[in-house]
Amino acid sequence: MKKQLILCYCLLIALPLYAQKSETKTLPFDSAAFALSRKQLNSLDAKPFEKLTYNTAGVVLPYRLLAPKEIKSSAKYPLIIALHNSSRLGNDNENQLEPLTRTWLAAAMRTKFPAFVLAPQFETRPTQYAFNDAYQVTTATPQKNLQALLQLIIEMSKNPQIDTKRIYLIGYSMGGSTVQHLWSQQPTLFAAAIAVAGVPDFSNLASIKNKPIWLIHGKQDDENPFSGSQKLFELLKGNTKARFTIYENLNHNNINYPLLATDELAKWLFKWKLTKH
Repeated sequence: MKKQLILCYCLLIALPLYAQKSETKTLPFDSAAFALSRKQLNSLDAKPFEKLTYNTAGVVLPYRLLAPKEIKSSAKYPLIIALHNSSRLGNDNENQLEPLTRTWLAAAMRTKFPAFVLAPQFETRPTQYAFNDAYQVTTATPQKNLQALLQLIIEMSKNPQIDTKRIYLIGYSMGGSTVQHLWSQQPTLFAAAIAVAGVPDFSNLASIKNKPIWLIHGKQDDENPFSGSQKLFELLKGNTKARFTIYENLNHNNINYPLLATDELAKWLFKWKLTKH
């Protein structure tokens, strides 16, 4: 009997190690500190992000590309796709460099996490939202212009200095929704994804059931409802690589407050690698 009790106790301790990770935080919001973080990031010289365009099937996709500060000829580097929110729609090839994307420009980040960073700009929305009666939450549907970006990523992956086992997705708001579309459409292409305040895509859940995905959402979000990320996390039950961070007191407009002055997102992405390719 004693041995059985010890075994049960050990199993109870071990269970969290193999479960999804959900964490709820309450972070005192400092609007002045948030404004300063954004100002500092927006003041960084964006010239290292080379201005380029990609043309395919009559679609012109502007994008910026940040290369590692020092490229070693024998090395391979991750490719990070950084996706913008809807306020950055356009074709000036500048506005897509929102603060979350600009974190990759910081000197410390470029030294610690050398990578190619691709920041495309959509002229029209790559995703549309509608309430889903079956799931009782708002869900996202991909649009045709997303195909140009997928083709660009595939083309870039042929670069011998890009590590095809380490292609990562990260995006905020509309960008967080686009993250989920890309992964649903090409599940074997990406190693890990972070979706901040996104709207979920449930169209191909089976493809990401065992994939590393980190959902970050403010519980006070009334633009892209928190319930969408919550539902997605529930549907990924059993995915031990899924992580859900909930900020109790943050909303859609300030959810990036804790994300701009940390390297935790990069650390999390960089620990994942495709095991089969």
